[in-house]
Amino acid sequence: MIGRSEEYEKMFRLEGQLWWYRHLHERVGEALLHRFGENRDVTILDAGCGTGGLLSFLNQLGYTHLRGIDGSVDAVAYCHERKLPVSFVNLTGLADFEPTHMYDAIICNDVFCYFSNADLATLMMALTGRLKPGGILISNNNAFGAFRGEHDLAVGIIRRFVLSDFEPLLSQNGLNLLAYTYWSFSLSLPIVLVRQWQRIRLRLGWSKPGEAKSDVYLPVRWLNKLLLGIVRAEQKLLRRTPFGSSLFMVISR
Repeated sequence: MIGRSEEYEKMFRLEGQLWWYRHLHERVGEALLHRFGENRDVTILDAGCGTGGLLSFLNQLGYTHLRGIDGSVDAVAYCHERKLPVSFVNLTGLADFEPTHMYDAIICNDVFCYFSNADLATLMMALTGRLKPGGILISNNNAFGAFRGEHDLAVGIIRRFVLSDFEPLLSQNGLNLLAYTYWSFSLSLPIVLVRQWQRIRLRLGWSKPGEAKSDVYLPVRWLNKLLLGIVRAEQKLLRRTPFGSSLFMVISR
């Protein structure tokens, strides 16, 4: 998404309100709580932190040792506006950034979708090298090609994943998958139908790739609240689901 200033502006304005961001942040908070209990002194790196919504959320939860990095000038500027400790770092150079610093938890949400196979293997090795023994990597990722649509074009997503895509990367780096689920399962049918319709429109030339719009917009209040309630209920009732537009993983070293 680097270079798409308008998308970062929308993210900055809406990630504290939009149902999807709010629930993702809650999932991260629950993963940290499950691993570390009430300990708020753990060291946390948000790698690819965007405009800092997650870091702000974790700060509100009481976590005190937070750090963020991002390869977008726009994103880092918005983080500094929030007074967050974020540095401009291209993730392809993560291995050279403060190489002696290790973390109890690293979060890398919706970042892998911008990397080729070779670059992703390098990034995963660098992330592993920054985890303390017993540390965890939390990662949310765009899932299943069936959900590809205008959002992918608008923010520059080059790939979507299923769990099996990560199995060799985990094995090569000595990592263990602690927990995973696809999510937005309950909303899969309407999302797929919308995305398929978008792809038909693109094929027929009824819409242009350069005019594609992302999903980062705030629906009316009642609908935003309803969608948040649906995904919260899904997480509470179904520990793991087999399908959804995102794949959430917790990985240990």
